[in-house]
Amino acid sequence: MPTSVQNCLSKKVTMKSYRKELMMRIPGRRAFVNITPDVERAVAESGVREGLVLVNPMHITASVFINDDEYGLHQDYDRWLEQIAPHAPIGQYRHNDTGEDNADAHIKRQIMGREVVVAITNGRLDFGTWEQIFYGEFDGGRPKRVLIKIIGN
Repeated sequence: MPTSVQNCLSKKVTMKSYRKELMMRIPGRRAFVNITPDVERAVAESGVREGLVLVNPMHITASVFINDDEYGLHQDYDRWLEQIAPHAPIGQYRHNDTGEDNADAHIKRQIMGREVVVAITNGRLDFGTWEQIFYGEFDGGRPKRVLIKIIGN
């Protein structure tokens, strides 16, 4: 058995768990919001020094993803997503037969992903160069929640 595993088994290791929700309200239909500072604050509040943080929107028309905080890139994402899944005409989507108008938002969320998991090392997000966490909104105009769940010690 590796020494590190033996050390953990011989010591009582207490895992912490911390949960926080962010409230988001995007006035327009689509936007990308850098939520890295919010996640960093939650990590500090949690007291976790070594562990993992999961960040996900609690809505099926929004996304959380990691990339560069560069405005041109965000414009490229927006244009590209609108080409793949244009909002209009809304009649092109069977989902919208229910009276909804957000089928494109569901597709955009599927493309951009549901959540991210980031390592916490020495009490900080363990990112690569230029990495930041973003909330992607594809059907804005109403309050939405983002879950931050942290586990570790």
